[in-house]
Amino acid sequence: MNRLLTGLWRHPDFLKLWVGQSISEFGTRISRTAIPLIAVILLGASPAQMGVLTALGSAPVLLFGLFAGVWVDRLPRRPVMIAMDLGRLLLLLSIPITALTGTLSMALLYIVVPLQGIMSLIFYTAYHAYLPSLINRADLVEGNSKLATTESLAEIGGPSVAGLLIQWISAPLSVVFDAISYLFSSISFLLIRQPEPPRAERPAGSSALTEIREGLAVIAGNPILRVLIISVGVRTFFGNFYGALYDIYAIRDLGMTPAVLGLVVSAGGIGALIGSLLADRVQKRLGLGRTITVMLLISGLNNLLIPLAVYAGTLAPVVMIVAQIIGDGAILIFFINDTSLRQIIVPDRLLGRTNATFGFLAQGIAPVGALVAGTVAASVGAQPVLWLAGFGILGIAVWVSRSTVRQLEHYGEVQAVE
Repeated sequence: MNRLLTGLWRHPDFLKLWVGQSISEFGTRISRTAIPLIAVILLGASPAQMGVLTALGSAPVLLFGLFAGVWVDRLPRRPVMIAMDLGRLLLLLSIPITALTGTLSMALLYIVVPLQGIMSLIFYTAYHAYLPSLINRADLVEGNSKLATTESLAEIGGPSVAGLLIQWISAPLSVVFDAISYLFSSISFLLIRQPEPPRAERPAGSSALTEIREGLAVIAGNPILRVLIISVGVRTFFGNFYGALYDIYAIRDLGMTPAVLGLVVSAGGIGALIGSLLADRVQKRLGLGRTITVMLLISGLNNLLIPLAVYAGTLAPVVMIVAQIIGDGAILIFFINDTSLRQIIVPDRLLGRTNATFGFLAQGIAPVGALVAGTVAASVGAQPVLWLAGFGILGIAVWVSRSTVRQLEHYGEVQAVE
């Protein structure tokens, strides 16, 4: 049996990380589905209250994103991940406990949601910085692909499981399963035996702002990282045009029912799963730079199918399903290789800060893209704005294809920042 297992399948500590995170990912989908339903159904939340709740969920990245990178670079990452798992466990248990005692309120959700957001932010910043210290850098694409595979499976199956649990035992009690998933995750991380490398000594008197600037300087000073962060920022900006207008376009312009729309959206999870399974193989076949640029080009061209679907008549749902599968698969291959490339270029002592900077830009520009899309669509309609989004992503893909990233053949030739 051992001979049949290759690569990271033979790395017991990676498998512990993978199992723990897989359980946690499925649990997260449950509370992500359940908490809004608790607010709407049980607590009768108004649209304004739901807006506040949504804003509180996204605020942590904007307020603490860059500082999370500093903390993660200062501290051992595995204990940070365990602490964040246990903290989220305790937070989530407050929801079913107060529901059973009749004291559940919107005020509690206003506390739980942002605190959980802060802990999740710190967890994921540490998690992506921890992986290169656990496995060889030559195995990073395989590792990121395996982790992305379970995230895709959770995205496909998690909401369905959440719906069944909510129907069977109620939304507040279903949150218990997410809390338990954090317990299993923390135990799995505790069982990892490989020691972390010691954290680098900080210069005397260095402040958090100084360390944030150091992380920004690494990105600004490296031509590959500059291309990656600009491409991620522009891709996120135009990608949120779809986030803001997709449902409206599908229902009003294409005449889809909610059930058909749900089927179309779930097809994206299938595409992401395919992408996660093929990411390493595609990179080895096409080469590193070609993989990154070709996947961006495919994503841009594929997104043009969405505004074209209005001309497909009754076949519009089929066109949208094809676009979801191809688009989500291509962009996940891009992100897996983008993440792996960053993990190789950036030294361990700066990984938390650079990952946090990428996340801060992506999360910070996302609402800007959504607001621009909504404002323009109010005047010209959804379809022209979706054309603009597709050409915007295609434009950044062409720019990346003419950059230094395109010239990279394989990970072995990438030089780490000193």
